[in-house]
Amino acid sequence: MTYPTADKLSRIAALRPASPRCLQADTARSSGSDQLCGLVGGECVRNRFGEHVRARRKLSRPKAEQMSGEALHLIAPGSGDAFCDWSKWLFLDTETTGLAGGTGTYAFLIGLAWWEIDGFVVEQHFMGEHSQEPSLLLDVAQHLENRPVLVTFNGKSFDWPLLQTRFQMTRIGRIPEPGAHLDLLHPARRLWKLNLPSVALAQLEQHVLQLDRGPDIPSSTIPQLFFDFLRGGPPAPVAQIFHHNQMDLSGLALLAQHMNRILRDPENGSSHAGELFGISRLLQLRGNDALAGRMYQKALDTGLPEAAEQTARRELALLSKRAKNYELSNALWGKLLDSSAGGLRAYEELAIYYEHRANRPEKAAELAHEALIRLQQAFHDGRISVSQYRLWNENLHHRLTRLNAKAAVPHGLV
Repeated sequence: MTYPTADKLSRIAALRPASPRCLQADTARSSGSDQLCGLVGGECVRNRFGEHVRARRKLSRPKAEQMSGEALHLIAPGSGDAFCDWSKWLFLDTETTGLAGGTGTYAFLIGLAWWEIDGFVVEQHFMGEHSQEPSLLLDVAQHLENRPVLVTFNGKSFDWPLLQTRFQMTRIGRIPEPGAHLDLLHPARRLWKLNLPSVALAQLEQHVLQLDRGPDIPSSTIPQLFFDFLRGGPPAPVAQIFHHNQMDLSGLALLAQHMNRILRDPENGSSHAGELFGISRLLQLRGNDALAGRMYQKALDTGLPEAAEQTARRELALLSKRAKNYELSNALWGKLLDSSAGGLRAYEELAIYYEHRANRPEKAAELAHEALIRLQQAFHDGRISVSQYRLWNENLHHRLTRLNAKAAVPHGLV
């Protein structure tokens, strides 16, 4: 086979003895890994693919709690009751060289955690150089085989696809697929998105779990700290990454337990209005309309911020209409009447009721006319776009024309 000149030169260069600078960097990395092991309580472990650093510690908390079937099915619908067994759970969190994903991104530290009878075990696998990646992945694969329930935070979108890519790139074999993957980010969004500025894990720890992490490094700095270590930098910053990763794993376990407590008995699991609202949304998403309606009402009775209150009234009105409880749905729509998109929807829903259910086309026409006035106000104030205005204007005029004819209302009403 004939190679291009540049390729030939690179192959020749690869045969040259290592320069003193390269040897010094290799020696520095080796020394740095030894120092890192001392800082994190780790050890250098070997398998058939090479070696890497592993640190394992057992924590007294969080204590193990059995997941209820009700909570599990809300968090991960379709998961069997067998996956409620915490001894089958494996928590996973990766620290990577970037957030873009793809073949150029490495998971240089893979944190795993699980419950044992006497504590919460955190095991972290670290590659001090890129050649150690196959050894690291092999050990991770063995844990995935032994514990079939994977628990992550944004793992379905980031951590798991990244690991699949790394297994393919290193060709060490097929990554063991989990029997169930509980990505807690998605239920967290349903539960707390409208009540918190962010549903990042650290924010949930602070505002939902009432935990204080104490000193921690910003996630955005982690890739650079690793690259500095590869270039012979000190190991202490990397030890901080280990600590950050351990806190993420502990926070993930505590979040799972909190979700279990509030979702195993939704009507009695929480007394916080914002959380009650989030539980309502999750129940509605899973199709439990009756319980979702009761929870929306409980959240409204407890007191919600304005934006969440409007959403709760709207969703409860829709659920009540579906259950044919028109008295409640009409009362809720009546409290939503304004010139916002939600308010115009409320006008429309009430007009539909009075036209088709109450057989009072004159009342429906009155509501449609009032909605047109509100629409003009909203457009004049710049609160709706031109396209929204045109759509609502056309629909309302069409409805009003029909209702006027139906009720024999004079056209001057328009």
